[in-house]
Amino acid sequence: MAIKKLDSIFKPKRIALIGVSNNPDSVGGITLRNLVSGGFSGVVYPINPKREAVFGIPCYPDIKSLPKVPDLAVIMTAAKWVPQLVRECGEVGVHGLIIMSAGFKESGEEGKQLEAQVKAEKAKFPDMRIIGPNCLGILVPGLNMNVSFADGMPKKGHVAFISQSGALCTSVLDWAYESNIGFSYFVSIGNSMDVSFGDLIDYFGQDPNTKSIVLYVESIDNARTFMSAARAFSREKPIIVYKSGRFPESAAAAASHTGAMASEDSIYDAVFRRAGLARVFDFGNIFDFTDLVGRKRIPKGNRLAIVTNAGGPGVMATDSLISMGGKLVKLSDETMDKLNDYLPPFWSHGNPVDVLGDATPERFARATEIVLEDKMVDAVLVLLTPQAMTDPTATAKAIAEMTKNTTKSVMAAWLGGKAMHEGIQIFNNAGISSYPTPEQAIRAFMTLSYYSENQEMLYETPREVPVSFQYDRNELRKKYLSDVFQKTKILNEDDSKMLVNDYGIDTTHPTPAATEDDAVRIAEEKGYPVVLKIYSPDITHKSDVGGVALNIENEEMVRATFRNMIKTAAQKRPDAKIDGVTVQKMVDNKDGIELIVGTKKDPVFGTVMLVGMGGTSAELFKDKRLEFPPLNERLARQMLSSLKIYPLLTGWRGDTPKNIDKLIEVLIRMSYLAADYPEIEELDINPLIVTPKDVIALDARIVVDHDLLKKPVKEYSHLVLRPYPESLTCSCKLKDDTPVMLRPIRPEDEPMWLELLGSCSKESIYHRFRYDFYFDSHEVASQFCFIDYDREIAIVAEHEKADGTKELMGVGRLIADPDVEIMEYAILITDAWQKKELGFTLTKYCLEIAKGRGIKKLVAETTRDNKPMITVFRKLNFKIRFNEDTTVSVSKNLDEEE
Repeated sequence: MAIKKLDSIFKPKRIALIGVSNNPDSVGGITLRNLVSGGFSGVVYPINPKREAVFGIPCYPDIKSLPKVPDLAVIMTAAKWVPQLVRECGEVGVHGLIIMSAGFKESGEEGKQLEAQVKAEKAKFPDMRIIGPNCLGILVPGLNMNVSFADGMPKKGHVAFISQSGALCTSVLDWAYESNIGFSYFVSIGNSMDVSFGDLIDYFGQDPNTKSIVLYVESIDNARTFMSAARAFSREKPIIVYKSGRFPESAAAAASHTGAMASEDSIYDAVFRRAGLARVFDFGNIFDFTDLVGRKRIPKGNRLAIVTNAGGPGVMATDSLISMGGKLVKLSDETMDKLNDYLPPFWSHGNPVDVLGDATPERFARATEIVLEDKMVDAVLVLLTPQAMTDPTATAKAIAEMTKNTTKSVMAAWLGGKAMHEGIQIFNNAGISSYPTPEQAIRAFMTLSYYSENQEMLYETPREVPVSFQYDRNELRKKYLSDVFQKTKILNEDDSKMLVNDYGIDTTHPTPAATEDDAVRIAEEKGYPVVLKIYSPDITHKSDVGGVALNIENEEMVRATFRNMIKTAAQKRPDAKIDGVTVQKMVDNKDGIELIVGTKKDPVFGTVMLVGMGGTSAELFKDKRLEFPPLNERLARQMLSSLKIYPLLTGWRGDTPKNIDKLIEVLIRMSYLAADYPEIEELDINPLIVTPKDVIALDARIVVDHDLLKKPVKEYSHLVLRPYPESLTCSCKLKDDTPVMLRPIRPEDEPMWLELLGSCSKESIYHRFRYDFYFDSHEVASQFCFIDYDREIAIVAEHEKADGTKELMGVGRLIADPDVEIMEYAILITDAWQKKELGFTLTKYCLEIAKGRGIKKLVAETTRDNKPMITVFRKLNFKIRFNEDTTVSVSKNLDEEE
């Protein structure tokens, strides 16, 4: 019930202010004034044991003295009193707390200990939720509720703003008043000791009045909650994020190339991208982007048209658009004809549409209207410069009036000073985003476009890539944990390559040679040319100590290289233990491209994968892409296509294309390895040679987290995303002995899912969805096939037909509430497989899965005429309630003994 309990904070009827004083300029004084004078319709209880009244309002000595238990208590005392006050609030049954007091973990070690005490007190009261400490408070314009020490109240709107910085909140509020931007909620979460970004995204995501969410992030603690919540709502409600503190020197002590290249900010970037968030990089962009999102008209693509009364600003805007990857749309012939008929002969005859310096308000508005009617145009930027014949205010009125008849996004940049102010205010009041410069408008527009494009890429249907393993992965894991990982923290090349090879990734096989004679013998057995590498558990980057020699073609070269390599390594790393060299066959990489592939375990977000330009210069060029396991074909392909060297893989200037399909398979295999081994701190394959035929790992290095070997962790707790739950796959038979495979749905199942629904009658579709459900589109299908396994499970019943092809017979779906306590169940069986007890089999299996996940209650709804499913629910001991309409509600408490 943790998310539901947030109602106590955001929809309170009674608020207690603990520590309020008579000083009108104090935190308590301002907060009390904001509540009383702002129009809050509930009850406010000031609490101060030293005062009879505050500002003429009767005061209470403590929380226990109040006539009724408040929904929300706001603590504004010195930090040292906060743990005791939290306990007192919990004892009387207060469910919501805002702690404005500072002096906790942000202030040093003593503050950290004090915050730990507050957490300990809060833990005694499971129903209590806390915002803060060290926060500004919250504002809910829809309730005229300003529980903060910020002045004023923004207008009601549809943007929820969440910030870890109170100072930033006051700046945004000040800007919002002037720009006439409204908010549904405005929250300063401070240290986010309890209520986190993820909790608030879940809460505001369910709020029908919130259309978008803006985040100011300094750090994220509960990564999985954040990722799960953001993925759940970012498709329907744009989530914009600004991350501060982008360049800490966090990779300085990394033991591998991957560790050094996977910096903190690049990991955050991967998080926001995978979650489907829109990221802004400049502080000013928060305001610009919030403005554009707050206007409720979100462009569907990056095709922009520009209407201007001067050529220069149009060129400036075009330069910015192209440099950021946008498209200056080519206007259709029909649009060009309309513009030619309406505009003077000397207009620009293209995009940007220059309506000339003598343009009247009517000419400006009509030209913009014509351009907006073009089906290829996603949005229009209107630019105006003050010229002798220009009327900025009248033109703004004309544009504002015209946009009432369009759903497309219109942005304006009125370039100038005082003469532009009235026009800009007209735009603000009309819901049109206005910007001081063309570049700012373009940045805001492109951020929205990147968001839209990323959403589309995240839900592209992946091609199925069959991946099988030679060995049982569970048995393999036992072997490596007991026999290999215990040896040393940094595995030698041979052991590292052995694990990589066991996961189906081809490697070269080095053989250790302790002496010069051993090196010669092994080289002759393998056949020349060979490669020699220094063999030391202490040397990670072999090239740095002269520890790699290629194309060694005879015995004389082997002996000379051995002696020189040992001598050089000992001089450069006198502290290192050197056990000789390794010898391996030289791979002909004349037509190959060197990549680096690796994993790194981040302390916050868990294991992250990296692919990029490889070789000794990998860290210099930093051409890389990070992503989180698990990967599918589309995600792996997107990782590769984002690299600057990707054209070299596809065949640059007539060169033979490399085996990209095999490379994608390698990345998917790596994601399995990453998911199976939380004990791997860092893994490096560098270089990974990609040729037209093969993909081969020439070197590998694994760093083991020895602390984790002593304390096993929960399965997949090192991953920010729950991987495909293979363990839920099982086989069964129907009553007519038809074999059925029950397994979780995958994104790759989209074509079969569409076939399943296409084979259902209207009656079957209605029983499942209870309306005339239109399903035949990728946008709809992806919502049912691309799921977050943390909070949703869809089990499909798969049957292999006589011709070897497969079909889906039915699907049972479990969707959890944000607190993952209650799951809603729905089922669809295709007509051809009804009356064969498949519904009972599927429902019973889904019931077992819900129990296994610790779900407390399962609920479902059907109709009176769906008698087969009502029978199934009866057999499984669901409580059944026939409603006054035609619906039937069923439920089952899973935490009760049967």
